[in-house]
Amino acid sequence: MIKGWVEKTTGRPYEEVIDVACSDGLLPDPVTKRCPDNDALVDISDCSISSDRGANEIKTVWTDDSFDSTVKSFYYVRVLENPSCRWSTWDAVKNGTKPREDLQPTIQERAWSSPIWYSY
Repeated sequence: MIKGWVEKTTGRPYEEVIDVACSDGLLPDPVTKRCPDNDALVDISDCSISSDRGANEIKTVWTDDSFDSTVKSFYYVRVLENPSCRWSTWDAVKNGTKPREDLQPTIQERAWSSPIWYSY
């Protein structure tokens, strides 16, 4: 969850990233509010992935324990996939060549929801 808000007295904007659900039965750290790494790997030689890591679907319910109805805020959900090969790496594997050295061989796809805005 991405939470953003504007400080009432200064007008300064803030943003916080809160992991509300983790894959593989892992739980967010209560202090950092972040999920531990699930150690998913990509084999660059053939672009195979860790098929035993991650989740096809994650469902959860979340409540903002620090919600303040007098503060303008917004929320949106962001999800991260396990790493996978970049297309240029796939091309290199298919062609039997080395991946480009000027590019990271893997990427981590992301998706996000529309924001929910709260204004008093």
